[in-house]
Amino acid sequence: MTIERFYPIGTPGHPWTAADRAAWLASRTVERSYRAEVLAKLERLGPAFCARQYGALSVDPERFPLFAVRNATPVPGAPWALITGGVHGYETSGVQGALAFLATEAAAYTGRLNLLVAPCISPWGYEVINRWNPQAIDPNRSFVADSPAEESAALMRLVADVKGPFLLHLDLHETTDSDENEFRPALAARDGKAYEPGHIPDGFYTVGDSENPQEAFQAAIIAGVERVTHIAPADAKGQIIGADVTQPGVINYPFKALGLCAGVTDATFTSTTEVYPDSPKATPELCNAAQVAAVRAALDHALAHAP
Repeated sequence: MTIERFYPIGTPGHPWTAADRAAWLASRTVERSYRAEVLAKLERLGPAFCARQYGALSVDPERFPLFAVRNATPVPGAPWALITGGVHGYETSGVQGALAFLATEAAAYTGRLNLLVAPCISPWGYEVINRWNPQAIDPNRSFVADSPAEESAALMRLVADVKGPFLLHLDLHETTDSDENEFRPALAARDGKAYEPGHIPDGFYTVGDSENPQEAFQAAIIAGVERVTHIAPADAKGQIIGADVTQPGVINYPFKALGLCAGVTDATFTSTTEVYPDSPKATPELCNAAQVAAVRAALDHALAHAP
C-alpha cells in the first residue's frame, strides 16, 4: 500500500530516521516564555506553599528547571493529592489552570491533606507549543520503567520520594484543533503509518482509569465543571475520541498500560481532564476556570469519600 504524503517531514510509510527527528526539532520555534508565564507565578506564591526544584531538562537546564509545589507545613499522617499540568506542553490551561488553583483555591485544602502540584512537566514543550519533547517522544505515553522521556522520569522520581499514600491524582489536559491538524498527522508520520482523520469533541470531558474507573468521582468532576462550561457530547457512535462514553462526559483508558501520567501513583481517585479551548464558546479564562473547578470538585469528592 502506498501512503500519500500528509506531513512535511519523513518518508511516507517509513518510521522517522534520526535525521528526520533532527529536522523536526530544527523546525520548532519558541513562541512563549516558560520563565515569564510559569516560573514568575511560582515566585509569587503565598507563604502556605513552597516551590522546590525536582530536576531540569537536559536541552537547557538553566532555562528549563522543573518545579513542584508543596504545603509549606506538611500535615502529619494526611494523605497526598497530586495535581499535574503541562505533560503536553501545548495544552495551556493544564499549566495555567494548575497555577490558578494554587493562587486562588489551594490554601483552603492545606489543613486536610498534603498537596503536590507539578504545574508544567514539559517546559520545552510549553515554549514551542508542542505535544512532544525535543526527541519527538510523547511524555504522556512514557510513564513507564526506564522511561525514554526525561520529563516523565523526573516526575516518577518525585512521586517515588513522597512519604505517604496518595489519595488523588488529577492530570490536567486539553484536546485542541491542533491535535487533528498537527499532532496526530505528525504521530502517524513519525511511526510510518497512514493518517486517519478523527473528530475533536466540543466541550469538557474526563478520562477515567479503566482498571479503577471510580464512576462517582468522575461524575463529581463533571458536575463541578458544568457550572463553569459545557460538557462534550458523545458522537453518533456513543464515543468521545474513539472511546465509549460510560456516562455523560466520561470515557476510560488503561492508565498504566498506556504509560499515562494519571497512572503514576496508586491513588484511589485518578482522572485526566480535557477541555476544548478552540470552541466558539470558550476563552482562555474559561478554560482555566474549568480546570480549577475540576480540581476543586475532585478534591472535595476524594476528601468526602476517602477509604
